[in-house]
Amino acid sequence: MTRSHGRVRAIRMVGTAFVVVGLAALAWSFVVWQWNDPFTSLYTRWQQHELTAEHREVVKTFRPLPPPATQTSPADAAIVVKRNATRFRRTAATGSPIGRIIAPQLDLNMLFVNGTGHEDLKKGPGRDERTYMPGQGQLIYIAGHRTTYGAPLAHIDRMKVGDRITLEMPYGKFVYSVTGHQIVDDQDLSVLRSRGKEVLALQACHPRFFATQRYIVWAEPVSVTPTGGAPYEPIGS
Repeated sequence: MTRSHGRVRAIRMVGTAFVVVGLAALAWSFVVWQWNDPFTSLYTRWQQHELTAEHREVVKTFRPLPPPATQTSPADAAIVVKRNATRFRRTAATGSPIGRIIAPQLDLNMLFVNGTGHEDLKKGPGRDERTYMPGQGQLIYIAGHRTTYGAPLAHIDRMKVGDRITLEMPYGKFVYSVTGHQIVDDQDLSVLRSRGKEVLALQACHPRFFATQRYIVWAEPVSVTPTGGAPYEPIGS
């Protein structure tokens, strides 16, 4: 074999290798697009399993103030819920499970944690600690991954006005109704500012596979059921 033939063969081998790598990358991108990253998803599934016992202990040890009698007004019930929420926020540890988030439109039913750091969001959705707990009458801001670590908010852009999101806390169950969405720059911190009324925000990166923007779904409370008490409609809902 001449030197020139060997050179041509080497070039062909390198070209074939690039084609194979490119096809493999395309195949992997398709898998992640359709079913999310399976390896990081397995890790999050294991973390959720580990969080179950920890969450059971959180619920067991947190003793909410008892709700008022069912004959009292929603305002009286809301006062007790707010006290419980404030106390729970004060004692919740970073990275610990604080409740369960349920959103049927997203096929989402997971424990969510306190914190939005890199390690926190590997476990599941997380509440930004600069914001509040359900029932405090302020902003509750929950972030989650869109393509990795279980991708809890993979299809956040499919949520429509009127869709329900439920947060189950040790001191009550809170149901929210979606009111709209917003796309902001990834450095826009104004969305973390509470505006004096209870609002839930779900946030994920936008578009998928990138982190240049944030896709936010906004929702307002429509029902509160205190632990051990009767459900009521929040004032102003």
